[in-house]
Amino acid sequence: MPAVDKLLLEEALQDSPQTRSLLSVFEEDAGTLTDYTNQLLQAMQRVYGAQNEMCLATQQLSKQLLAYEKQNFALGKGDEEVISTLHYFSKVVDELNLLHTELAKQLADTMVLPIIQFREKDLTEVSTLKDLFGLASNEHDLSMAKYSRLPKKKENEKVKTEVGKEVAAARRKQHLSSLQYYCALNALQYRKQMAMMEPMIGFAHGQINFFKKGAEMFSKRMDSFLSSVADMVQSIQVELEAEAEKMRVSQQELLSVDESVYTPDSDVAAPQINRNLIQKAGYLNLRNKTGLVTTTWERLYFFTQGGNLMCQPRGAVAGGLIQDLDNCSVMAVDCEDRRYCFQITTPNGKSGIILQAESRKENEEWICAINNISRQIYLTDNPEAVAIKLNQTALQAVTPITSFGKKQESSCPSQNLKNSEMENENDKIVPKATASLPEAEELIAPGTPIQFDIVLPATEFLDQNRGSRRTNPFGETEDESFPEAEDSLLQQMFIVRFLGSMAVKTDSTTEVIYEAMRQVLAARAIHNIFRMTESHLMVTSQSLRLIDPQTQVSRANICYAINLGKEIIEVQKDPEALAQLMLSIPLTNDGKYVLLNDQPDDDDGNPNEHRGAESEA
Repeated sequence: MPAVDKLLLEEALQDSPQTRSLLSVFEEDAGTLTDYTNQLLQAMQRVYGAQNEMCLATQQLSKQLLAYEKQNFALGKGDEEVISTLHYFSKVVDELNLLHTELAKQLADTMVLPIIQFREKDLTEVSTLKDLFGLASNEHDLSMAKYSRLPKKKENEKVKTEVGKEVAAARRKQHLSSLQYYCALNALQYRKQMAMMEPMIGFAHGQINFFKKGAEMFSKRMDSFLSSVADMVQSIQVELEAEAEKMRVSQQELLSVDESVYTPDSDVAAPQINRNLIQKAGYLNLRNKTGLVTTTWERLYFFTQGGNLMCQPRGAVAGGLIQDLDNCSVMAVDCEDRRYCFQITTPNGKSGIILQAESRKENEEWICAINNISRQIYLTDNPEAVAIKLNQTALQAVTPITSFGKKQESSCPSQNLKNSEMENENDKIVPKATASLPEAEELIAPGTPIQFDIVLPATEFLDQNRGSRRTNPFGETEDESFPEAEDSLLQQMFIVRFLGSMAVKTDSTTEVIYEAMRQVLAARAIHNIFRMTESHLMVTSQSLRLIDPQTQVSRANICYAINLGKEIIEVQKDPEALAQLMLSIPLTNDGKYVLLNDQPDDDDGNPNEHRGAESEA
């Protein structure tokens, strides 16, 4: 017996587009089978109707043969032989009528009735389960849409619990209806073979029984064939019963899973997140802009293929390209008070698509997977190992290093060996002084917070409302607020991006710069932070300024102390001029000189409150 195509019950809960596509093939097959069954039933009913007509016809023929004797023929002499012959034929026809009646009854029971039962029971059951599955799927989609609209800022635990239970109930109902529907479609593949052969077995047996007396040879030739067909039908029946029992056990096992399988975002506190993914697939909500201020969200199935993000709607045979992920950036965003949203940005900095995941675990795994794909790890020979190695390297990057000396020794053991040999050879001449590098804890305190933005949003808002004047990015000003711009010999503007900053214990060594850079870059890699504040760096011969590219407001005057240091060096030869210069700098309460940021007065004529760096008195 050839193998029969079946739907996998294990894929019923996932309800992926691939499963839906395969399901559509089974549904198309069931629809074709329904049409063919109706046509076959019409043909069999026609045969049965013809057989009934044959019974009536033979009965009427027998009566007509007997009625010959009662006719008053004008020339009726010599008809006695004809009448006796017709009487014999009437008996034969009556016997044939009994056989035709028996044949008609046999055709009704063994040919027409099985095909009617197959249509009314099996095909109608499949159609009913299809409608129930559609209703359950629609109910699940509505509950998921309601769950996706749960607010993030004003989160109501009661509403969230109720909606979560509603989603779980809808998902369980869809799972149950899909399992029943899949089982019915799988069983239909067996029943349709039986349904096609059983009526013809009944038809053949009826015809053989009808012609058995006059066609013994023919009946013997068909008996062996029909016997083999009957054995095959019996084996199919046994196989169907075994498969039905197996599907029943599998259905019970699949329905006995934990309720967390149906509940979205069940493990919010500590989800098990895989950060080494180079492929990802699942349902996401896609944000579509329908107008200037109106948007819609559509739940679609997304998957990655190489360096591309693909989308496949339900019922589609294949997916379509949504976004090229090579060298792109991804970050979590707040969008329309929805949870678990992230945005994919193109390599040229343009905002791409915004997607919403179902749970925190899905959100972070999608971000990690897209981040790994954007690095083009999938092009390597062993992408899984490369992804694991990169993530382990990122984790080690934020692990405190005991000393820079150990780091240098671990990186260059052969060089250290050569240096030690050279030192041993030169011990007789000049003793070598040992210089120890500072510990990492001496440079930066463990657990020091890192600020990834140049200013906090609240501070930036205050700075913009203090009446600061707009500065032209080419060094020109609208008034006399910055007189040094006119006398400056150097005026150059650069576009810079802020990576991060953190507090340090000392600034007397260059190692603290390297350690701070290492921890900032490693923290960005660990937390998948790719957003950077862009500023315009205005370089003049007297100062360095960071300017907001949108508002043209000076964010900071970085190196105003350079000009003061130059003046101090110039007047060091004249103690009186040096004292006069130091008296012109204001002091704080703790005895520190305050270097005022070179900012113009505000609109009220008061000095601007921006301050620069403080130096010890």
